[in-house]
Amino acid sequence: MRKYTEDERYMKEAIRQAKKAEAIDDVPIGCVIVCDGKIIARGYNKRNKEKSVLAHAELAAMKKACKKVGDWRLEGCTMYITLEPCQMCAGAIVQARVDRVVIGSMNKKAGCAGSVLTLLSMEEFNHQVDITTGVLEEECSTMLSAFFRKLRERTKAQKSKGSEPEPQE
Repeated sequence: MRKYTEDERYMKEAIRQAKKAEAIDDVPIGCVIVCDGKIIARGYNKRNKEKSVLAHAELAAMKKACKKVGDWRLEGCTMYITLEPCQMCAGAIVQARVDRVVIGSMNKKAGCAGSVLTLLSMEEFNHQVDITTGVLEEECSTMLSAFFRKLRERTKAQKSKGSEPEPQE
């Protein structure tokens, strides 16, 4: 049996969180925050369930982590996230002074850790985040791709049902 690196071990926990999002029919994105070798917070995407743009996995985990450490600063912490953060989450990560972010899958359409923008390490900001990418990338990417494939299939099936003529009595 293959031994996982520390980054892979924590990313596996982020993937477990992502599966919780998928179980509630939300985009499977998960996050954990680690400080001093221990997971101090977990979060998963609940945007659709809560009908809130703020219900991202990173923000949920950061809120819990701040409560746990008793400060808005998350210095000394590492965030493990299954999908590259968007601009909102990347800004919050910088504001919270998170030391390091470990990313599973990159987000070519909206990622702000190198794909579209690199907000996490802009020299113009007062804090830069160390970024590690590609940790368990295939597993993270496959989970997201499968979710969106099923969503497209479900949407297509619903559209075809809606276009069928009503049965006559």
